[in-house]
Amino acid sequence: MPWSATDIPDQTGRTIVVTGASSGLGAATTIALATRGAHVILANRSTERSEQLIDRLGQRCPAASLEHLPLDLADLDGIEAAATRLADQHPRIDAIVANAGVMATPLVRTADGFELQLGVNHLGHVALVGHLLPQLLAADAARVVVVSSTAHRLGDIDLDDLNWETRPYQRWPAYGRSKLANLLYVDELQRRFDLVGADAVAVAAHPGYSDTDLQTTGPAMGTRFTAPLVRTAARIGGAIAAQPASQGALPQLYAATAAGVPGGSYWGPDGPGEARGFPAPAARSHAATDPELAAGLWDRSEHLTGVTTGLPGTPA
Repeated sequence: MPWSATDIPDQTGRTIVVTGASSGLGAATTIALATRGAHVILANRSTERSEQLIDRLGQRCPAASLEHLPLDLADLDGIEAAATRLADQHPRIDAIVANAGVMATPLVRTADGFELQLGVNHLGHVALVGHLLPQLLAADAARVVVVSSTAHRLGDIDLDDLNWETRPYQRWPAYGRSKLANLLYVDELQRRFDLVGADAVAVAAHPGYSDTDLQTTGPAMGTRFTAPLVRTAARIGGAIAAQPASQGALPQLYAATAAGVPGGSYWGPDGPGEARGFPAPAARSHAATDPELAAGLWDRSEHLTGVTTGLPGTPA
């Protein structure tokens, strides 16, 4: 039988951080985890949207345990402040689901000068996990789940120009780069966990083609005259071919909760082209399995964010 949300083990006693938790895949993940007993921390920019979801879920499941954490992944100072607040309140964190993301945006810079997609999808999560590593390692069998995409195949990693400062910017290759970075980060984090014998695993997942606001928000940005057409086309495509967010969230829910998930593994839908279906091992590009590239990206990411974990690197 395919694995579904009804197969999520009891999560009572677990504290789980979900970034981008108030809509789309993040909301579906939050609902599934909270209704199975987890204390879920909704890490979002919008307090209002978090509170709306908390209120809605509270009516459906009065025992649900939820809280909002203000978090802007495009601001390193804000990430540090959020992590400090979270660490003060929660000495142990059982899992982080690095779900938040942007897709196919025009060239925009974060508060720290990073290209927006790399800054939010990769570097912001690297900083958050780095700050919260002591709390993760204080838990039993902690998990870091990073949400990637089949679009990682569109990207490459240029360690000398990660933020598109010299190469002409292209929104879809930039998105692919950020999603490739997600996979390389998971591999390197798992190698470093293994080196110190940490009771933790890093896992990646992707949602296939899921009907969420991600499909319209970024691609419509910077397209003043064609934005309505882009949004309409995305909505039609979503209605015809995409699976609902509750289905698209299953791979990341599996990665976060299923028993025996191997560190460094990658999960996605089992249907044709990994576009829809139930959780199964996902395919990744050759670049996504390059250990030297993963180690180089780790070092570059720590340099850019200024957040170091102290985890030793892979021996040569």
